Amino acid sequence: MNFKRFILFFLLQVNLVAMAQNSFTISGIVKDKRESLPGAGIYIGNTKISTMSNNEGKFLLPNLSPGNYDVIVKMIGYKPFVQNVEVLNKNIQLDIVLEESEIALKEVVIKPDPNRLAYLRLFYELFLGQSPNAKQCKVLNSEVLQVDYNQKDKVLSLKSDDFLIIENKALGYRLKYLLQYFEYDYRTQIIFYAGYPYFEELPASKTRQKKWQKMRNEAYYGSYIHFFKSLAKGTSQQEGFIINKLITIPNKNRLPDSLINAKIKQITNNMRSINVLTYTKSDSLAFWSKERSKPKTISMLDRAQVNTDTLVKTYNADVKYMNFSDELYIAYTKAQEDKEYISLNFSMSKPMDYASYQVSVVQKLSPHIFFFNGGNVADPKSMLFKGYWSYKKIAELLPLEFEPTLKN
Repeated sequence: MNFKRFILFFLLQVNLVAMAQNSFTISGIVKDKRESLPGAGIYIGNTKISTMSNNEGKFLLPNLSPGNYDVIVKMIGYKPFVQNVEVLNKNIQLDIVLEESEIALKEVVIKPDPNRLAYLRLFYELFLGQSPNAKQCKVLNSEVLQVDYNQKDKVLSLKSDDFLIIENKALGYRLKYLLQYFEYDYRTQIIFYAGYPYFEELPASKTRQKKWQKMRNEAYYGSYIHFFKSLAKGTSQQEGFIINKLITIPNKNRLPDSLINAKIKQITNNMRSINVLTYTKSDSLAFWSKERSKPKTISMLDRAQVNTDTLVKTYNADVKYMNFSDELYIAYTKAQEDKEYISLNFSMSKPMDYASYQVSVVQKLSPHIFFFNGGNVADPKSMLFKGYWSYKKIAELLPLEFEPTLKN
């Protein structure tokens, strides 16, 4: 695979738990069409918060700060249930009705796929990543993954109706990830994925826990969560981020399409004639084919610092948004890029004085990019990551409530 053209749209369909002094509860009852359901697992997406329904099917999630939450309900024999809940100034009561899983209702015949193992290996590489942390991650139940390859569109798709269990021994988490979808386009080499993660602490000694905390700090600093959280606070520059623009301009070294196409058509027609035996260099098919292969545009770095006061706007107390032209070129000055990242040829082009910085690019795919005060993006398809953030994947994922213990 040509990793030089690798682009990652880092998708996590989760929502911020906004910090505030007041706390509220999410409570309710879990049932099916006939009766209440005891023993159902209730999780808050992208956090370590969870509970179970009692003998009457009731549950309670206390001490929640105002914000948006993804409430995930999972029980054997039923389809996963996910509901987004906005907690502002009052407690929330939910009446959750689960649907029986088709697998529980009838016997499902699974056809063997000789390519499944190869697809899974590619999925692990693109989903978990290739960082040092990713090498310490292990998927414990790959059988829950539903794999499909569209031969016509050259797209690999995966999803799951159950939690994908990932053991991350680098950061000390057991991650339950409800994979909504994963898509990899072989032609464009672009990845889209979305899901609902839940974190559990792995048991360990105090020494091991201290090591994990150090590794978590390193995963947090310079991450996209750290960047957006600093944007929300207005402290991105103080926390080590430089924001520039990557501007797209026409390639002046490329001739117009009209001329290129006319020349190629003329030469192709002439080559059918036995009277034409030789061509000059400027009239050769190879010359004009090479000219057509040149990029129509080139990217140029604008070194002027982007003013965050004009970049970031306030939607409400918990949500900010950005609207910008071209692409954001973001350098994190307080840490270097991994050697593994450099060896994989993921690196963005950068000026000499940025050589020791972590550099990422944000491409806007929607009119606005909305993000919460806690750092996560509201719409997972509103932006595309390139560079260092495209290299950092699920192996570096942290709970939204995580706070570093040391300043970088």
